Amino acid sequence: MPIDNEIYDREGAGWWDEDNPLNILHGSFTPGRITYFRDVFHERGMSPDGLRALDIGCGGGFMAEEFAQLGCDVVGVDPSEVSIESARAHAQRMGLDIDYRVGSGESLPVADGDFDIAYCCDVLEHVSDVDAVLRETSRCLKPGGLYLFDTINRTRQSRLLAIKVMQEWRLTRIINADIHDWDMFITPDELDGSLAGAGLRLHETVGLGPRASKPSLVWNFVRAHRGAITFGELSRRLEAGQVKSKALSYMGYATKVA
Repeated sequence: MPIDNEIYDREGAGWWDEDNPLNILHGSFTPGRITYFRDVFHERGMSPDGLRALDIGCGGGFMAEEFAQLGCDVVGVDPSEVSIESARAHAQRMGLDIDYRVGSGESLPVADGDFDIAYCCDVLEHVSDVDAVLRETSRCLKPGGLYLFDTINRTRQSRLLAIKVMQEWRLTRIINADIHDWDMFITPDELDGSLAGAGLRLHETVGLGPRASKPSLVWNFVRAHRGAITFGELSRRLEAGQVKSKALSYMGYATKVA
């Protein structure tokens, strides 16, 4: 069955509400991602302060706000108008100046070569044409510009957690919708080829996943399904971040070939 990307319109007004299932992407995933991305900046001798950053598939603005707090001039793009309104409202409450625009990754509403950084978190596994999104990403980056990403690997482990536990098993599913399709998950080798085809040179991939024990992971999904803990608390208990294995999901960076 096709994935239900309309969930971001139905639930998108509540991205920042810990009782909203979309908030599972925040609690420990946001800190886990930004910690790695900051390490990339350090490794490359970059200061993000004052750089133009493009958030592709920004959702409710979790990562956009992190980059804005690092000093970046952020433009966030998402096809869900409901999610964009939620992101704008939260940024305003936080006193952050973020330029949010409705648009798709296949046709980004930004100028050529306008960005020092582009990033894409929990997005590539949702799009129908990964190559088109990456070509658009490359178009928007300056020569040598930095592309940061994460996505889900297509393995038995990802089928178990992202498909079975999160959306199929009656006792653990977090939402009654098909938010992922295992066939749309992307292996690191596949992504490397797509990046190269878009004029982006891959430098590194590292594992991204829960660091909590497997029994506690499953039990906390059960508790969230029952309403005993919020989805925000579930995310924190997953302790997501950089891990040794890329079997579930992975993050990394590339640069635009000059």
